[in-house]
Formats: sequence, C-alpha cells, structure tokens
Amino acid sequence: MSEFVSTAVLYFFVAFGVLVGGASVGGLGALLVNLPPLYTMLSLAEKLKIWALVAAVGGTFDVIKHIESGVTGGNLSSVLIKQVLLLSSAFAGAHCGTLLLHWIAKGEGL
Repeated sequence: MSEFVSTAVLYFFVAFGVLVGGASVGGLGALLVNLPPLYTMLSLAEKLKIWALVAAVGGTFDVIKHIESGVTGGNLSSVLIKQVLLLSSAFAGAHCGTLLLHWIAKGEGL
C-alpha cells in the first residue's frame, strides 16, 4: 500500500476513534453525575468533531506548511490535492463516528 493511502486510512481511524472514544467516555461520565448519557454523547460528538480532525492531522500546522511549500515551489496541484484528500479522510472518519453515535443513541443516522 502506498504511503499516501496508509496515511489517509490512519487519519480516518484516528478521527473516528477520537470522536467515538471521547463521546463514549463522556457518556459514562454523564452517567456518574446523573445526566442523560445518550444526550450527552450526542452533544459531545458534535463538539469533538473539529478536535478529532486536529488530532488526526497531528495537531500541528504541517498541512498548512505543505500547502505553503507547494505554492512557493510551484508544485501546487499535487500537494494541494493530497492535503485536501488527507483532510477529507479525517473529516470522513469524524463524520462516520458521529453517524455511529447517532445510530446507537437514536436508532437512526445510517
């Protein structure tokens, strides 16, 4: 498997895991303090989506650095396309995690 595909799959599952894991553990915490766990899980899933993306791409500005180096180096098309696809992969993982939690909590979403 190419390095790009491996990285895209990794980004997907890191974002998915951050979202599902964070919301699930938050739901357990809600249970401990007598709050509705399913509602809390869904609320946390929406709030954690952007942080799942940040965690998947490493929490740094590497993506922006790669895009900037592509622009200044004249290699915009391949660098930009790769970075957008990697971000899309992370977003897809976070979105699938949100859909899974909606499906678990409400029986809908998939």
